Amino acid sequence: MRPSLLNPMFASVRSLPGIGPRVCGLLVKVLNIDPAKGEPRLVDFLHLLPHSVIDRRNRTDVAHAAAGAIVILELTVDRHQPPPIADKRKVPYRVLAHDDTGNIMLVFFHAQHNWLLNQLPIGEKIIVSGRIEWFNGHASMVHPHHITSLAESKFLPLIEPVYPSTTGLSAKTLSKAMIQALDRIPVLEEWQDKVLLQREQFPAYGEALTAIHMPDTPLVIAAASSARRRLAYDELLANQLSLALVRLKTKRLAGRPLPLLGTYLETLRQTLAFQLTQGQEQVFSEISQDLAAPKRMLRLLQGDVGSGKTVVAILAMVQAAESGGQSALMVPTEVLARQHYATIAPLTEKIGLKTALLTGREKGRERSLILESLNSAKAHIIIGTHALIQEGIDFHNLAFIIIDEQHRFGVHQRLQLTAKGNMPDMLVMTATPIPRTLMLTAFGDMDISRLTQKPARQKPVKTAILSANRMTDLMQHIKHALARDEKLYWICPLVEESQSINLTATIKRFEILARQFGNLVGLVHGKMPARQKDAAIADFKQGKTRLLVATTVVEVGIDVPDASIIIIEHAERFGLAQLHQLRGRVGRGDRPSSCTLLYKEPLSSMAKARLNVIRNTEDGFHIAEEDLRLRGEGDLLGTKQSGIPGFRFADMDAHRDLLEIARQDARLILEQDRDLESPRGKALRLLLYLFRRDDATRLLRAG
Repeated sequence: MRPSLLNPMFASVRSLPGIGPRVCGLLVKVLNIDPAKGEPRLVDFLHLLPHSVIDRRNRTDVAHAAAGAIVILELTVDRHQPPPIADKRKVPYRVLAHDDTGNIMLVFFHAQHNWLLNQLPIGEKIIVSGRIEWFNGHASMVHPHHITSLAESKFLPLIEPVYPSTTGLSAKTLSKAMIQALDRIPVLEEWQDKVLLQREQFPAYGEALTAIHMPDTPLVIAAASSARRRLAYDELLANQLSLALVRLKTKRLAGRPLPLLGTYLETLRQTLAFQLTQGQEQVFSEISQDLAAPKRMLRLLQGDVGSGKTVVAILAMVQAAESGGQSALMVPTEVLARQHYATIAPLTEKIGLKTALLTGREKGRERSLILESLNSAKAHIIIGTHALIQEGIDFHNLAFIIIDEQHRFGVHQRLQLTAKGNMPDMLVMTATPIPRTLMLTAFGDMDISRLTQKPARQKPVKTAILSANRMTDLMQHIKHALARDEKLYWICPLVEESQSINLTATIKRFEILARQFGNLVGLVHGKMPARQKDAAIADFKQGKTRLLVATTVVEVGIDVPDASIIIIEHAERFGLAQLHQLRGRVGRGDRPSSCTLLYKEPLSSMAKARLNVIRNTEDGFHIAEEDLRLRGEGDLLGTKQSGIPGFRFADMDAHRDLLEIARQDARLILEQDRDLESPRGKALRLLLYLFRRDDATRLLRAG
């Protein structure tokens, strides 16, 4: 139960003056809240960080007001000039005013006459604030931000926070509501360590929020200010504490040992046509020890493109089979599921283990036979998509779960699969390298293995950046490559033409290339029926087509070792992680391989820097760190399902030092007070509620 002390913070924003149903709906957008979770709460509103401030400390007179400056003027109103009724929509309403140094015209569009007469009475002295414009020696101010009487001018905010907004939501409505919300913050027990507070000169939580929303200097909202750092640390500690609680609960859960017996594994190693890299051996050793231990495994395996995660996964599933346990490998797409099945099934069949495949495509008798093989333990390994978590899918003895491309799945999907097992161990894998700072904030509850070394058979890929203006040269290059019997991918970002985004669509590009190269050109995209997609990929593998035009459906799961060239159109529109993944489709065979990043001019300096990162390195972990540096953490993985938490106050670059402190603090707290029952522990429970992490004590994340 949430402590009653926090009830004011969890009242609906509609309890604030001026926030009705319409404005509440707009705030849902601004606060980026899931509408299904109900109305925003005051705590959500108070945690809305201003993105900038307006500095109104420049109190001057008309003659000395600089063009473009935001100023405060004390004026006397001279007269009103309403527009002619016939031109009311086109001609603005003008109010002439003056001070001792000169005249100024206040300009209003679509204004109400009576309202302006009330706000600006003729002959009265008033205070206005806004941006000055000069034209032919005459001063004007269009739509002053503030108009107030001399008596009320003391309430005019000299430093005014500017919040993210949306159409229909006025800045004044937001500001007035925020001041009201600040008054409702209750007096809370301090949850931070006193030594840390003193060393960092952190204000109290309520004081920090007040400083952010009623700033006395423009620097208050900056990442380095003590108020911002205080709130960032609160947010990071709530994150780290919740992860540590989940990890603690995971470690308490009983598992069952799946020891390394060697009965199948030795035979499997002998059937492999290659030797494992040192990195693969090290990572498998870590996973193998986890499987053999009596506690539940929850481990993340990061493997760069082409580092050989799949082989490690096979070894681990075979170890589970040695103890009579079934394994499930869940992947996000049918293409990837079928690719894994084509790789794994022949290997396991050689050593006497059965691998099954279950996607949305298997129907009728075929599906019934698959389900029966799971239920009766005839199938030792099952590979599938979301179909694995549907009702009616029952396992005989699910002991080990692997989630591939884990950022495509939510926590609840992982939990659903876990619920089908008997205390199963879990390994989640990703080929998207994640920077260390984001790793700590998203996966701190997991043990982490990194696979960075690539097999010797993996060829380097030469990467070039090319303007779309040189399309003729590129076509000649393709012509020569096809004459040498090479296979090429051409990747486009869209399936169909878009009116809003000027991108060449996949289908249009296919038609252009087919006119030039005929039947050698194939097409595959996500909107095609599954069997048609399979046929297109099969034709490419068999060499019936040798130039495959595709969307990012080929990003993971399509393995054509003799494909040696990839062209990525509108490369400037892709994320670096995605470009790195796509480039990984080539360099898998004996031929020298290349990747062409095709961009449309003009190219921004940011886009140029990002493409240069891809050109200059094939190290996915370095690329991830550079992507974080260039873009920030907000959309690094390009999906809200990434598992990366969104922070309101914490900035992963500016507050990296605070993340390290929060991580250590969270561990120390739980070593001393694992149930948060001490006075500080009870205060920390308030922190978890305020930063929406209270479910950490109840929800075991994916296991």
